[in-house]
Formats: sequence, C-alpha cells, structure tokens
Amino acid sequence: MKNNTKQTLKFYWKHSAKYPWTLFFSIFSAIGASIASVVTPLFLKQLIDILSIGIRDQIAINLLFVALFFVGTSLFTEFLFWRMNSFLGIWLEARVMADLSRTCFNYLHKHSFAYFNNNFVGSLVKRVNWFTRGFEGLADRIMYNLVPTLTVLIVAIAVLTYKNLYLGFFMLGWFILFMVFNGIFTVYKIKFDIARSGAESESTAVLADTITNNANVKLFCGYNRETSFFSLVSDKVKKLRCKAWNLDAVIHAVQGFLMISFEVGIFYYAIKLWQIGVFTIGDFVLLQTYILLIFDRIWNLSNIIRHLYQDLADAEEMTIILLTQHEIQDTKNAKNLVITAGEIEFRNVSFNYNDTRKIIDKFNLTVKSKEKLGVVGPSGSGKTTIIKLILRMYELTSGKILIDGQNISKVKQESLWVSSSMVPQDPVLFHRTLMENIRYGLPDATDEQVYEAAKLAHCHEFISEFPEGYNTYVGERGMKLSGGERQRVAIARAILRNAPILILDEATSSLDSESERLIQDALDHLMKNKTVIVIAHRLSTIMKMDRIVVIHSGQIAEEGTHEKLLRRKDGVYRKLWNLQAGGFIQ
Repeated sequence: MKNNTKQTLKFYWKHSAKYPWTLFFSIFSAIGASIASVVTPLFLKQLIDILSIGIRDQIAINLLFVALFFVGTSLFTEFLFWRMNSFLGIWLEARVMADLSRTCFNYLHKHSFAYFNNNFVGSLVKRVNWFTRGFEGLADRIMYNLVPTLTVLIVAIAVLTYKNLYLGFFMLGWFILFMVFNGIFTVYKIKFDIARSGAESESTAVLADTITNNANVKLFCGYNRETSFFSLVSDKVKKLRCKAWNLDAVIHAVQGFLMISFEVGIFYYAIKLWQIGVFTIGDFVLLQTYILLIFDRIWNLSNIIRHLYQDLADAEEMTIILLTQHEIQDTKNAKNLVITAGEIEFRNVSFNYNDTRKIIDKFNLTVKSKEKLGVVGPSGSGKTTIIKLILRMYELTSGKILIDGQNISKVKQESLWVSSSMVPQDPVLFHRTLMENIRYGLPDATDEQVYEAAKLAHCHEFISEFPEGYNTYVGERGMKLSGGERQRVAIARAILRNAPILILDEATSSLDSESERLIQDALDHLMKNKTVIVIAHRLSTIMKMDRIVVIHSGQIAEEGTHEKLLRRKDGVYRKLWNLQAGGFIQ
C-alpha cells in the first residue's frame, strides 16, 4: 500500500485552516498552560529554600506567603488556559470532523457505479469513519500532548541551562538522542501499522459481506466454510497486531533504559554541584519535578508519535479513495442534456468489462422518439449492459451513444439522469419511510402526488394496511417489504418522476401474475409519450411493444413486432416464446 501520510495531513490542514482564529487561540492556550506548569516549580523551589533555612521570623513567613501566592497564581493561570483550550478544541474538532465527513461523502458518491460494485459497503463506511476519527486523534495528540510537551521541554531546558550550562546541555542532548531513536523506530514501524489497518479493513469487509448474506450462509450450510474463512482473515490480523505490539514493547524497553540512565546521570552531576555549594535543596526539588514532568511528557510523547502514525495509517485507506480520480467525469465544457424528442442512438458501440471480456462489439441501434422497445435475449447476452451504457454507468470502449443528437459523454451526468427513470430488477430502497422512498423520484412532490403515484402502481393497497401507513420505515435495503412490494414502490417512484426516457429492467419479475395484471395499466399509463426500453425475460410483458430486439452475444440477432418475430420458424424469439408456453396471457 502506498504511503500517503503527507496527503492525509494536507486534507486535515485544508479543513482546519478554514477556522484560523480558533486554531490559533487553541494552540496559544495550550502553550500558555504549558508555560504556567513549568513556572510553578520555580516558585515551589523558592518556598522549599526558605523552609530549608529554618528561620521562622516574620520576614521569612512573609516570603513564604508571597511564594505561595505566586504558586497559586501560576496554577490558576494554567487552569484557565486549559479550560479555554478545552472549549476551543471541542468547537474546532466538531466542525472539522463534520467538514471531513461531508468531503468524504461528496467525493465517495461521485465515484462510478463500477467502483461501488468492486468495494464492500462495510469497508467503505469504515474508511470514512476512520478518516474522521483519525483527525480527532491527531488533533487531540497535537493539541493536548505534542504542543504542551515541546513547550515544557523548551522552557525546562532553558531554566536548567540558566541554572547551570551543563545541566541544560545534558538534558538537551539526551532529549535529541531519545527522539532520534523514537523517530527511526516509528518510521520503521509505520509499514506494519498500515498493513495491520489493511488487514482489519479486509476483516471488516468479510464480516459485513457474511452478515449481508446471512440467509445464504444458513440455507446453503455455509457456516463452517465461512467460519474457517473468517478465521484465516482474523489470524492474519492477529499476526500483524502482534508484530506491531511487539515493536511497541521493544520501544518501551529502550525508553525505560534511557530514562533510568538519564535520571541517575543528571542526579550524579547535581550532587557534585551541591557538594561545591552551587545547588540547594530547592534546586533538587526543582530538578526532580522537572524530571518527573519531562519523563511523563516524554513517555507520552513517544506513545503520541506512535499513535499519531497509527491514526494516519488508519486514515490512509480513505486518503487513497480521495486521491483516486473519478472514473466517469463530466467534460470541461459539458452542457445540460436537452430532450426534444427522446430519440436514442447507438453508433458502433463497443464495450469491454476488461481486456478479455468483450460484451458488446460495434453495436448499432436507434430507438425512435416515443417508441416502446422491448429487449430480450439469453442471460449474459448484454441486455442489461446496454441499459447501463445509456445511463453512463460505464464509459464506452469505443463508439457513441446519442440522445436527440447529443453525445451523452459530452453532457452533464446529472442532466442525463434527471431525464430518465429506471425501475431495476431488484430495487433497493432507503431505510426511510415509504413516503420518502416514493418521493425520492421527485423531491418537490406533494403528498397528494405521492398518493396518486402509489395508487397507479398499486402500492396504496398494501401501504394502507400498515399501522403507520406511508410513514412506515422499510428497513435496510427495503427488506421489510416483499420483492413484489419493493418493485411496486420503485414503479411508483418512476411514475412520480415522469421523465421522458423510461427504462424497465425486469420491472415485473418479482410480481405474481395477478399483481402483474394489476400494474399493467399503470405501466401503460407511465409509458405514454415516453421513449421506453423494456428488458424482460417474461415475454408476455413485451408483447405489445412497438418493436422487439433480440440480443445475442452483444449483437442484434432479430428485431420486429411480436407477431412478426413469431412467424420466423427458426427464430430465437420464437424458441424463447415456445419455451415459455407463449400466449398464456390472452
């Protein structure tokens, strides 16, 4: 996996920089609080030095109270700065995370249909969540750990250098050595963090896939197979986690050794200074306080840097998505599609799903204005692919598709989609109310228009039986409804949309004969004054089409009306009709 850490940081900075003053005062308050925490031991040192003298006269007592006053003032100043930092941080992070979520949402949905076919839903959701959470972790570690730690170190080294030049140099040299070790080790470790993150994504994707297909797992007795497969994926995650965590243990061991060595060494030198009368009891207290403060910060700093890289590794996968160009984009000067007649023309269209799988080769077809075209053929012949190409779900390998003379690759995709309605074979609904799902075809539609569309599609009958009626939630992907009910909702949505181009892809495949009969009138009404393409395996649904095209191996094998095609003794259509006991609907 490519390391895109710099790109991730650019995304985070771009969104944070929208709030410059909040960002500035957040950092300022963190620095102020950290300086106050280093100043406090200086006043404590004075207090200890006065106490160590052992004099209890009024002057000494007054000096003690003065020192105590400054200690309290310093502590209170630190408290105020941290409260300021806390509120500013909450305000900033909440807004940046919301902006990042919107950016991910907007960019992700601009990817092509093929992109979503090639990626698991659970994995994509996880990447968005980890990307925004990555910013939260990064911001917290910088604001509450990294900035305060560096501030404490700089001020503490400055104070000790002022006290004794060699003390300051000793601490600075040790700090540089400590950070060089951590930096080298952390850079070495990040590739394992990235690999771990990728393995966890794979595990999440497998889990989501099996949960989505839980019925298949049960009905096809796949429990043991899926358990074994998930165990393999989990073992991969386990090994990579152990590798990363073992490296953490090594880092902690070396850090502990460096800290022990530093404390023993610097106190040895401090004792030498005390021996010659340069160091006081208060200086020892100051030194120990600084050491404890620095050790605490340094220990956390090493953890911070590792977790910081871990956050960036977790965000890596979403960064890759944001850096991946959209496969299908509007051209620079793309214009809106203008429908004048609704004529659709394929000119020498070829399409391959990949280099070895050719689906359509030099395909030519003209669907006339307001024509009702039926498309039939065996599975895998390219029927559904033709529909996807009209809607520009994929880019053509070669050739052109024109609508009223306008090349669809040169018009805005939104204008193409707004000019068409599609009822797919397996409609997927939002986990929203029935009212919202039907109205999705025309967001500005009134309730009365929704009711009318539902009645025409014969949805109103079963919707009225629900306790909450049109306010009934349909469940994820609409699974609370039967297949036929979902298709009728999709038909109602298309009726409401009333676009000039209508595409029905097996739109009645999940309906029983009685339901199909009920909505046939609705479909007839829906198809009036529209250019219609109907894909169907059930030939009874396309008997009345103006023209029927038989597709075989990506080419037009036959075309004509239902009656004309039946007269061809050796025709593909006649064979299909005979197989289905043609004419069962009179």
